[in-house]
Amino acid sequence: MTGKEEMTSVTLDLLKKKMDDFAKERDWEKFHSPRNLLLALVGEVGELSEIFQWKGEVPKGLPDWKENEKLHVGEELSDVLLYLVRLSDICGIDLGQAALRKVQLNAIKYPIKKPNDK
Repeated sequence: MTGKEEMTSVTLDLLKKKMDDFAKERDWEKFHSPRNLLLALVGEVGELSEIFQWKGEVPKGLPDWKENEKLHVGEELSDVLLYLVRLSDICGIDLGQAALRKVQLNAIKYPIKKPNDK
């Protein structure tokens, strides 16, 4: 990573461009159908799940985990994110806007309950 990238705020648009460039440079676009990307995403979620599989409940921040285990979690989370960003791009979905809309819909579906509400 260059110093400039480290200072740049990471946005979905930046990740989308980097993934698009990555695929174009390797002539992989022909393999990036929605189905293929979804299956790759599911595979990466499986790899992330394997890390937690036998850990039981894990406290926030992974305080008892070794640094290499946390690094591994970060790598697998990144794989999931990158495939999700690429899939949304290929499907023509603005992932940021879709996520904001979903938060709004969830707020309607699950309103804040006041102490007197049952």
